[in-house]
Amino acid sequence: MSTATKTTLQPLGDRVVVKLVKAEEMTRGGIVLPDTAKEKPQEAEVVAVGPGKLLDSGTRAEINLKSGDRILFAKYSGTEVKLDGEEFLVISEKDILALIER
Repeated sequence: MSTATKTTLQPLGDRVVVKLVKAEEMTRGGIVLPDTAKEKPQEAEVVAVGPGKLLDSGTRAEINLKSGDRILFAKYSGTEVKLDGEEFLVISEKDILALIER
């Protein structure tokens, strides 16, 4: 008997694992956009946060994010990862531009 286990990603250092927020499928004028015409989304939801960058002094610089936060990140940054059928992006803290507050 096999039991299904869900794999988790725990980022290291100053890395953050995010899940992309889907881009708009339709323009304001009602035109449906095919996947090839869509821009890569730059908004994502934080899934996991690493412990922070190790400084020369031996201490860690904490990352001021938590799971569930919405962020805006630099275009073309990070590494795409597919795990258990879901797509994630692992990005460095320096590529995060802003925290989105709603």
